[in-house]
Amino acid sequence: MRGILRDLGQDIEGAIGHKLIVEYDVFSVLKRRIDAGDMFDVAILSPDLIDDLIKMGKIAVNTRTDLGRHGVGIGMHKGGSHHDISSADALKRTMLNARSVAYFREGTAGQHFLSVLARLGIANDMKSKLKAYDADAAAQAVLKGDAEFIVAGIGTVLALPAVELVGALPPELQSFTTYAAGVSAGTKQREAARELIGFLKGPKDLTLMRANGLEPTR
Repeated sequence: MRGILRDLGQDIEGAIGHKLIVEYDVFSVLKRRIDAGDMFDVAILSPDLIDDLIKMGKIAVNTRTDLGRHGVGIGMHKGGSHHDISSADALKRTMLNARSVAYFREGTAGQHFLSVLARLGIANDMKSKLKAYDADAAAQAVLKGDAEFIVAGIGTVLALPAVELVGALPPELQSFTTYAAGVSAGTKQREAARELIGFLKGPKDLTLMRANGLEPTR
């Protein structure tokens, strides 16, 4: 959502009449903050976490809206050599030849990637190359050269400055994460919150969503 909200920010602010203040992190961290009492107007998380917050009374009933989904991809510093990850065998070779690979410590993409390494039979070979980071630190690791590759959601990779997408995981190893939005049950700006979500579902934003790695749901 980082790239989408960055590109649509001014349009959304004009439409809803409020300035956007957005905080980004992996789903599990944001969910813990909400559980701990952090205030918000709109939450964008996975559908199951939104549903859980509805049951807890923190998100208003009947406001959950599925926005889209993205797969897991691999990124690297812009300008690097081309790497092939188009098949399971190609991904296996590229990973075994990698110097180091960063992933989000608590992200769903990172956890799926670990399971992929196990399926490829190279989990033990990769142990010394894997580096787990908090969300923002993973991107910095690539930029500083501490990691050759970063594994994250495709949209996340596309939104990182100076990082380019090597490619998506091959279809037989792919996993998708769906993004859903919900309105806080305690917000004083319920109408603006609903308008924000409606704006993200508008037909004009389909191309922009796809450009940022998100496949819209309708």
